[in-house]
Amino acid sequence: MTLELDQDGHLLDYTIWNEHVAQELANTISLELTPWHFEILNAVRQFYQQYGHSPATRPLIKFLMKTIHPEINNAILQEKFNTGLVARHLSRLAGIPKPANCL
Repeated sequence: MTLELDQDGHLLDYTIWNEHVAQELANTISLELTPWHFEILNAVRQFYQQYGHSPATRPLIKFLMKTIHPEINNAILQEKFNTGLVARHLSRLAGIPKPANCL
């Protein structure tokens, strides 16, 4: 499958996203997605649909704490998603645009 991506690796059309597309994107960082990952990614997409923009890290974590589990924090997300750039990589894997505050 050939995905149309912008220069930062984000989908040009977020509406084509599904679990297969997410796994294709995750393969670029050697990450095998689990049901837990998909629960997080679906919440990231929910944030985008609800607020109309991709989340920065702090608002994302607060949203995930409310919608998924109160114990979620930056360290857990960094470990489980194999990245230090939580908001950017979760947005990319969720098929939404790069957060505005990311370089």
